[in-house]
Amino acid sequence: MPDRTRNFSIIAHIDHGKSTLADRFLQITGAVSEREFRDQMLDDMELERERGITIKSRAVAIDYGQYHLNLIDTPGHVDFSYEVSRSLAACEGAVLLVDAAQGVEAQTVANAYLAIKNDLEIIPVINKIDLPGARPDEVAEQMARALGMDGSDILHVSAKTGEGAEEVLRAVVERVPPPTGEPDGPLRALVFDSVYDSYRGVIVYVRVVDGKLSSGDRIRMMRAGTTYDVTELGVFAPKPEPRRELCAGEVGYVVSGIKRLQDVRVGDTLTVATKQAAEPLPGYQEAKPMVFCGIYPGEGTESEALRQGLEKLSLNDASFLFEPEHSAALGFGFRCGFLGLLHMEIVQERLARESDLSIIQTAPTVTYQIEKTDGTVIEVRSPSGVPEASKIREFREPIVRTQLILPSKYIGPIMKLCEDRQGRYRHTEYLSAERVILEYDLPMSELIFDFYDKLKSATRGYGTMDYEFKAFETGDLVKLDILVNGTHVDALSTICHKGDAKRRGRRYVELLRKAIPRHLFQVPIQAAIGANVIARENIAPLRKNVTAKCYGGDVTRKRKLLEKQKAGKRRMRSIGSVEVPQEAFLAVLSSRED
Repeated sequence: MPDRTRNFSIIAHIDHGKSTLADRFLQITGAVSEREFRDQMLDDMELERERGITIKSRAVAIDYGQYHLNLIDTPGHVDFSYEVSRSLAACEGAVLLVDAAQGVEAQTVANAYLAIKNDLEIIPVINKIDLPGARPDEVAEQMARALGMDGSDILHVSAKTGEGAEEVLRAVVERVPPPTGEPDGPLRALVFDSVYDSYRGVIVYVRVVDGKLSSGDRIRMMRAGTTYDVTELGVFAPKPEPRRELCAGEVGYVVSGIKRLQDVRVGDTLTVATKQAAEPLPGYQEAKPMVFCGIYPGEGTESEALRQGLEKLSLNDASFLFEPEHSAALGFGFRCGFLGLLHMEIVQERLARESDLSIIQTAPTVTYQIEKTDGTVIEVRSPSGVPEASKIREFREPIVRTQLILPSKYIGPIMKLCEDRQGRYRHTEYLSAERVILEYDLPMSELIFDFYDKLKSATRGYGTMDYEFKAFETGDLVKLDILVNGTHVDALSTICHKGDAKRRGRRYVELLRKAIPRHLFQVPIQAAIGANVIARENIAPLRKNVTAKCYGGDVTRKRKLLEKQKAGKRRMRSIGSVEVPQEAFLAVLSSRED
C-alpha cells in the first residue's frame, strides 16, 4: 500500500557515517542475517571498501513493522554530487547526517540545499556522539545557523554502536510523507540509475511514480522511443529479489534485455507500450564531464587492450566518456572526460587493476569556449583543439562558485590562496565563533591541480570545499606550447592564464632539461606562446675528443679535425631527431607546483 511506503536517502559530507548508519538499519530490520552481515554492506566495489567511501548510490528495500522502506545510500564526495541529485529525485525524504566532532562541512550544506530544492522532508541527525571529541550542542547550533534547522528536531545517534538508530527509523516513518501518485493510472517510472551485467545486459533502476509495472509487460522509453519486454523485475533486499510487480511508490530494478548502457538515458520515463502515459516525468540534466585528460598506453602495442579496458569501465559508469585521439609524441590514445579529479583517480586505478596496463596520463584540462573571428563558438577539451591566435576573438573559461568551510583562524591564508588563483571574493558567513564559510568565484582550471591539497595543508586538514558550475566567462588565456629541438610536443601543451604562462613555461623547460638525455648536438627546449618564445633551456652536447690521436705535429691538423667535427654537428642538428623519453613526460605531468 502506498500509504505504508517510505522512500528516503541518507545524505552527508564524506566520512560522516552514511554507510555505517545504513548497516545499522539493515541489522535492526533483519534484512540481513548476522551470518551474512559485513561492514559497508551496500558498498560492492573493491575500491569503495578499500578507501572507505561510497562511489555509486545503492538502493535497498527493508521492512520495518508494517512499513515498507526504500533506502538509497549516496556518496559524499563533491565529484559524485550528481549521484546524490539523481537519488533524491526518487525520494520524499532525506536523513541529513552530520559528524558530532567535525560539524557542518561543505557537502553537508550542498546536499541539504539539494534536498530542499527537491522539496524533501529533511530529518537532521548528529552522528558519532560516542566520540571523545563529540560536540553535539555546538554542532546543533551550526546546523541551526547554516541550514535553519530547529534544535528540537535534531536526533542524536551513534551509527557505530547503534545508539539512537531505531529512533531515526521511527522518525522516517512519522515525518517522511508517503509517495504520491496514481496507483491505477498509466505506468510512469523514473529511471534514476543503470548498471551493466555481462549475463543479463543493462539493469535499470526505477522509481515507479504512477501505475503498476508487471513482469512480461512490453515497456517503452518515452524520450528514447525504444521498446523492450520485461524479463525480470524486483527489489534489492539488499540482494536482488525478483517480484511479480512493482506498484506506485516502489523503488526497484528492471531487466529487459537491453544490450548497451548507452541505450538507457538516466532521467527517462518508462511506460507500458500498449497503454502509454500522456506526459513523461520531468527528468534531470545528464552528467557533463568537467575534467579531461589524455590516457595513452605505456607500450605502443597495448592500444587495443587500453580500448577494451575503457569500454569495460564505461559499461558501469555512464558519466565517464572517452574518444580516440592521436599524439605525435605518444601515439594513439584516448581523450577521457570525468566529473572531477577523484573520479579521474578512481577510473585510472580501476583501469590499472582490472586491465593490468601501464598508462601515461597527460595534464588534466577543463572545457573551454572559444568565439572565433567568424562568430562561431566552439568547445575545446584539449590544447590541440585551440585554433591560431589570429582566429580567436574571445577565450572563455568555466567559473565555479566555491564554498570553503574552515576554522576562522585560517581565513587569512585561504583568502590569499584564492586570490593567488584568480579568485573573486563573494561573502563570509560565520557558523559559530570558531567556524566560517568563505564563498569565492574561481576558474575551474585553478581547482583541478592542487587547490584541494593546498587547502588541506593551510587549514591543518580541517578545511573542506564544495563547488558548482556557474558560467563561462571571458579570460586572458593563452595556449602554452613546448618545443624540443624546434618540434612541437603536443602532449605537453597546456592552456593557462597569460600572467602565469612565463612561470609555468620556465618550470616545464627546467624539468625537461633534466629528464631528456644528452645528444651529440645541442638540444634547445623552448616554451612558446604562438611565435613568441618565453622560456628556453639548452641541453649541452656530448663532446668527443677528436684530437686525442694527434700527438704533436702541425696545429693546422687539429684545427682541420675540429672544423670537420663542427660541420658534422651542424648537419646532425638539422637532420637529427630527439626522442623524448617517458620519464620526461612523467616529470612534467606529475609536477605538483603547477
